[in-house]
Amino acid sequence: MNKYSKEYIHRINKVTDYIDNNLSGDLSPEKLSDIASFSRFHFHRIFLAFMGETISDFVKRKRLEKAAGLLANEPDRAMADIAYYCGFKSQSVFCRNFKDHFTVSAGEYRLRREAENSNNNQIKSKNPQMDLLQEEYVCDIKQSQKRKLFMNKNVEIKELPAMNVIYCRHTGQYDRIGEAYEKLFRWAGPRSLLDNETKCITYYHDDPKVTDPDKVRQSACIITKSDVRTEGEIGQMKIAGGKHFVAHFEILQEEFQKAWDSTCIWLAESGYQPEDRGPFEIYHNDHEQHPEKKFIVDICIPVKRL
Repeated sequence: MNKYSKEYIHRINKVTDYIDNNLSGDLSPEKLSDIASFSRFHFHRIFLAFMGETISDFVKRKRLEKAAGLLANEPDRAMADIAYYCGFKSQSVFCRNFKDHFTVSAGEYRLRREAENSNNNQIKSKNPQMDLLQEEYVCDIKQSQKRKLFMNKNVEIKELPAMNVIYCRHTGQYDRIGEAYEKLFRWAGPRSLLDNETKCITYYHDDPKVTDPDKVRQSACIITKSDVRTEGEIGQMKIAGGKHFVAHFEILQEEFQKAWDSTCIWLAESGYQPEDRGPFEIYHNDHEQHPEKKFIVDICIPVKRL
């Protein structure tokens, strides 16, 4: 990949980060092309070439996926409020688009997710997109009933500070996030951004319960103490601080799914519910230096009171 392609990726990442943080705001092609610093004439084709979908389809999909998460996690929130919060002009427009995308109505989707969250394993989705992920879902309570969970709790509700990070974005299968970390380390090393106190974060931008696995985005991140001038595939963002449900583990690579399942079961017992922001993992060691090759990791989910 040459430096020009990397610059294009850098600009596209700026656009997708802006979209994630402004779903209820102005996401017109004109606004987004200005953020990308591309001409409005060419921006559509550039975005499609790099992302595999048009900018309008991407915006609509992200708004619908955000709404799906709110329907599942906030069962008492009014449908109209969710529609407007996610950038739809009316509830009727939202409901029509939701059914077109998920093949079930928003109301039916909410009922099914409520049933899943109540551990009702008899509910089956008619939508293949909702059943694609089994072992890969980072927080699948339905699947967790079939697994032996961690029995020793080490969890707390904790106020976490906002964190500046540099990142390399990964889209697609979870088990390939290491490629993004390799690129990030190669970039950060010569710039003296790595030392013995460096901590890494994997940030989840999308909920694989509602996003196609090939489109799920993660960011491989390094925490930085100050702003860093980034370029190419390396970007910069701030992970918001606030109240988080934090579960601490010392686990092998193959135990991450079980750790996430345990965290979600414990969260369901806590009196808190997920906030509408992405969860993340903070790594406190280099697992290659651990005598048993274990990760010392915090799973962090932003939360608010039920």
